[in-house]
Amino acid sequence: MNIVCVDPRTDPLWCRLVSQTSSSVFHSPSWIRVLSDTYGWEPSAYLALDERGEPKAGFPFFRISDIRGERIVALPFSDYCDPMVEDANTWRLLIDGLLPEHRPINLRCLHNNLPLADERFSLAKQAKWHRLDVRPELGALWDGMHDSTHRAIRKSQREGLVVRMAQSEEELRIFFEMHLKVRKYKYGLLAQPYSFFQNIWRQFVEANNGFLLLALSDNKIVAGDFFLVWKDTLYYKFNASLPDDLSHRPNDLLIWEGIQHAKARGLSFLDFGLSDIDQEGLIRYKRKFGCEEKTIAFLRHEPNGGPTTAEKELRELLGKLTNRFTDKMVPDLVTEKAGEDLYRLFS
Repeated sequence: MNIVCVDPRTDPLWCRLVSQTSSSVFHSPSWIRVLSDTYGWEPSAYLALDERGEPKAGFPFFRISDIRGERIVALPFSDYCDPMVEDANTWRLLIDGLLPEHRPINLRCLHNNLPLADERFSLAKQAKWHRLDVRPELGALWDGMHDSTHRAIRKSQREGLVVRMAQSEEELRIFFEMHLKVRKYKYGLLAQPYSFFQNIWRQFVEANNGFLLLALSDNKIVAGDFFLVWKDTLYYKFNASLPDDLSHRPNDLLIWEGIQHAKARGLSFLDFGLSDIDQEGLIRYKRKFGCEEKTIAFLRHEPNGGPTTAEKELRELLGKLTNRFTDKMVPDLVTEKAGEDLYRLFS
């Protein structure tokens, strides 16, 4: 095998690899462009080429250098991003190119266990992942959902909720403002920069590889789900809703509409994405749709024995700043600006 380094946003060998092997939306050039355009990082990817120059394995990563130090992340702000490699020898050939840099390396693996067996990486934490097979008939998918989901969908339909696709960036902005409020007031977290969503819109929605579904009550947008399309899978990436209108149960209806859109496109799966282990309510919600469940492993290589005292203090400071900027007394516009300045440091 010959190992080469390429730009996964543009390199034809990378495009060939992700199209021919099992890959996720997080391997796609479009997603990597979103991250690069939003945060200003330059991506790289290592490829293993056979004797004919054909790509057989690879994985993308960002080298990040900021006040938190230097690190390598594959990939930041992505639910998971397995190395696309099928044997331990090739995996070591790929990763051995990064180890001499003596930087921490962060991986998120779902489908590939080879990095978990690499003694140079340790398990930092875990998360849950859910996926629904949408190939059965629509009636069978309905029957596979929990009764509470049936009741919620029927309730939203009785109350006249209408679901349609967003048509403009003005409606994207409305969705973002709902998203910011959910992050701030429900979870005490900063939101990603608005430019992140604009870049997703341009890379996916305008290319007909994604859509934003909106739920409306009396012509008012009360909830939305952002979906991305890659190969045979629809990815449920973001949800936001107005708390005062949750009694209409818009979120269950949006998922049901998303399932129907997936089937209309001839897709095979609906990927519900990552849920933190402590998000028990979110995990229960996804289970209601009859999903399969697996575990995402967060792996870390620590060449220097772990974070320094200064790095630990900076993490604590970021937590305190997040608490300050998500206080209910802080105007939402200030909270949004704080996300623009600080969110990249959570990579």
